[in-house]
Amino acid sequence: MVKSKQPGKQRKARFKAPLHLRHKFMSAPLSKELRAKYNRRSFPVRRGDTVRVMRGDDRGVEGKVRSVDLKKEQITVEGVVIARADLSEVPRPIHPSNVVITKLELKDERRVAALER
Repeated sequence: MVKSKQPGKQRKARFKAPLHLRHKFMSAPLSKELRAKYNRRSFPVRRGDTVRVMRGDDRGVEGKVRSVDLKKEQITVEGVVIARADLSEVPRPIHPSNVVITKLELKDERRVAALER
């Protein structure tokens, strides 16, 4: 990121960041159990992780991460939906800082290595 203190430059750097750096922006805090187990405070969210929503109208809802949108810095969680005017339901996007990871999807050996680093 930029070393500037100016909010405008901070925002610009965030919006123009390349996708390989945006993965770091998608980090969410770990639950107390995971924090004790892995000695880490936060970790990037991935599809398949189980998270609990901590902020907003859907506070307390727990579900799997459906999708991760690096471009918009948002995730969608199973069970967190908005009803449209025609009564169809669409997933509600959530910022990763507003959820807590309760269970990690550890099928990828690179992700396990990253946790143990």
